[in-house]
Amino acid sequence: MTRDQGRTRERPAWLRRLAQGAARYAGRVSRPLVDRFRASLQLRVVSSTLIASTILVLIFSFVVAGSVTSGLLDERQDTAVEETENAAERAAEQLGTFSTASDTALPATMQRIVNELAEDPVYAPYIMLRTADGEVAKTHPISGSAEPSDELMETVAGGKVATQYAEFDIDGEGPQPYLVVGSFIDLPIGYEIYAFYPLESQQDAIGLLRTNLALAGVALVLLLGVIAALVTRLVVTPVREAARTSQRLAAGLLHERMEVRGSDDLARLAGSFNLMAENLQNQIRRLEEMSMMQRRFTSDVSHELRTPLATIRMAADLLYDNRDEFDPLTKRSTELLQHEIDRFEDLLQELLEISRFDSGFASLEVEAVDVGRIAEDVVEGLSRLADECGVAITIDKPSRRVIAEVDQRRVHRILRNLVSNAIEHAEARPVEITIAESETAVAVAVRDHGVGLKPGHADRVFDRFWRADPSRNRKTGGTGLGLAISLEDAKLHSGTLQAAGAPGEGTLFVLTLPLQSGNRVINSPIPLRLEQRKEAPRATQD
Repeated sequence: MTRDQGRTRERPAWLRRLAQGAARYAGRVSRPLVDRFRASLQLRVVSSTLIASTILVLIFSFVVAGSVTSGLLDERQDTAVEETENAAERAAEQLGTFSTASDTALPATMQRIVNELAEDPVYAPYIMLRTADGEVAKTHPISGSAEPSDELMETVAGGKVATQYAEFDIDGEGPQPYLVVGSFIDLPIGYEIYAFYPLESQQDAIGLLRTNLALAGVALVLLLGVIAALVTRLVVTPVREAARTSQRLAAGLLHERMEVRGSDDLARLAGSFNLMAENLQNQIRRLEEMSMMQRRFTSDVSHELRTPLATIRMAADLLYDNRDEFDPLTKRSTELLQHEIDRFEDLLQELLEISRFDSGFASLEVEAVDVGRIAEDVVEGLSRLADECGVAITIDKPSRRVIAEVDQRRVHRILRNLVSNAIEHAEARPVEITIAESETAVAVAVRDHGVGLKPGHADRVFDRFWRADPSRNRKTGGTGLGLAISLEDAKLHSGTLQAAGAPGEGTLFVLTLPLQSGNRVINSPIPLRLEQRKEAPRATQD
């Protein structure tokens, strides 16, 4: 391949790169304008009005300009044809005495005729007279190059009156538009007369008309744009006010209302909006009151139950310590009583914790701790449950310690809830705990390969008392508050707790906390991505 062929092949790629760069630059420049155009209803209406009015004004201007131009030129042409025919008759009176073109007096007579006609203001200022055999007489100012076209002369030689529009440099001032009219003089010697009519006045009139039409069109388009902006503003302003008011309502400013002006459709819209806001405010207040009553009830009941529960606990402990002295049926009842009291105490403790979160009294006792050590303690504490369920737990953590400023008790509770939940739903498959850190955050992921979650359940697992299957035996699993408390504990640290799952593929929980107390989590060192297993899908978590 030659060097020239290589250059030829390189040029399209270079041009493509240049075109792509120009397209990207144009996209960056036009993006703010496009975003503004999409976000503003008034701008779209005004722009559409301007475009439509501009098109209509252009069409109207072209039609009017073409009609007026055609009228002026047609009028000028009719007058010029009449004048040229009169000049031909006048020339015929003086040329009728010549019977042969070889007459020596003919050229002088022809020159005298064209000069007289040119000097007469009734006729064209520039005239050319020629015979059939080529004798030509011109008005003195006409240069040699200013001649009619061959098509025009052929038509006139056939005995017809013909016209032509062309530009000639007759006065030496540059090309100017002219109307050339040719007429045949029927005499023994055939003559052709051509009159050159300047069109400067018509051209000036047409130019003035086009200028006025352009100015009037621009003024009309601007006026229509202003009218469209004003009219649109009357409609858009209440809509914008409604949007701002709805945003304030969404932000919690429930007292915000729209101003009602007049009694038209927009006023009725404002009135309807205010009525909706009033009903919404009343409904929210009722819900807040009900929620407050529910929280107060939960808190009061939880506190009031502590005293009788303590008494029951003392009696149950006494019976449990002496259970070996009872008959088998009483002994089994005593053990069940002790177990249910333990569960009741756990539920009561979680209810009290929830009431602290709801009342805003929950606080952190921050200290610098090793998150990996907390995870190991949790796994050690749940080893018995894992053995009973046949679940193997592995911990993958960095070689060096991961120190974070957290509330050790709350983080321990979060991980205990996550790991125990994973063990219960792992279906005797391994549970994997992964610890990772970044410059600003630490993340702990708990992954099981059990029944997984149905679509839409990943967000609901943190709801209070929510279960994937309400019909599940309440003897399995916890109280239904563990994950809800874990989420509140994570939020109290300014962290996040997320879940992901798929039917038959297991569940992944990712806890992300800031390394330093007071900071917020931006990105998690562990992505919330559930890797698909190659095994056949199993039953979903019900």
